[in-house]
Amino acid sequence: MSSLSPLQVWTLAARPKTLPAAAAPVIAGSAVAFYEGVFRPGPALAALLGALLIQIGANFANDVFDYQKGADTRERLGPVRVTQAGLLPPERVMLGMWAVFGLATLIGVYLVIVAGWPVVLIGLFSILAGIAYTGGPYPLGYHGLGDVFVFVFFGLVAVAGTYFVQAGAVSPLAVWASIPIGLLATAILVVNNLRDIETDARAGKRTLAVRLGKRGAQWEYALLVAGAFLSPLVMWVLGLAPVWVLLAWLSGLRLPGLLRLIFIQSGRPLNAALAGTGRLELEFAVLFSIGLIL
Repeated sequence: MSSLSPLQVWTLAARPKTLPAAAAPVIAGSAVAFYEGVFRPGPALAALLGALLIQIGANFANDVFDYQKGADTRERLGPVRVTQAGLLPPERVMLGMWAVFGLATLIGVYLVIVAGWPVVLIGLFSILAGIAYTGGPYPLGYHGLGDVFVFVFFGLVAVAGTYFVQAGAVSPLAVWASIPIGLLATAILVVNNLRDIETDARAGKRTLAVRLGKRGAQWEYALLVAGAFLSPLVMWVLGLAPVWVLLAWLSGLRLPGLLRLIFIQSGRPLNAALAGTGRLELEFAVLFSIGLIL
């Protein structure tokens, strides 16, 4: 690890494999805007860049706060965290966090100009939530609230917010489209917490997986995925979207392998399920969006 360049270290800290969870809501929200005739490329691109920057900033925050709270140790089963590995001192990672959130704020200024003051609230709460997930006096992820946080901010806020900056309002389809995206983003977190269930419990990190136990977390994952794949059918039946949104079901070809991993494996082998669920969310969002654009 000591041979890594500064760029490689910061790239490691940014955790590129988590970025599909930030891109998927923007893709889905923009597709809804296109379907309803309100798509605007400038705000859509700005929303994508802002979402990616907030995700990276949250990753930096998690890296340093988990280390400071003792949740990241040498027993860590997931990808390398730069603070715990000694690749960057905590104060440097914190500085990087604020720099990235600062860039996201600059993009937010443009979005405020084109979409109005509600964007201020969306951006402010998104940044605060990214910090509060593992930092602050009551870290959400340490008290079993991480799942709710992810569903709200990576589903409802991200998809509907992307639509809002293009349309100036939020349509019923935009809200409905946020549900499967939020459920799949939450499923990613469930895999992460299921993998770390033993080390989190020892560190006093009371994630929902720790509270539910291994079997409960496994079934939570299955229910989240089932809800996500049921959503396009409901949208079609309600007449909100064309039948082509069922193309999203093609992403389900990954599900048998993912469910086998979730229900059979534990610990480090679940890293494969973590990456696979991230790809599942992105593929679902892309196929769902194609169904709207056709």
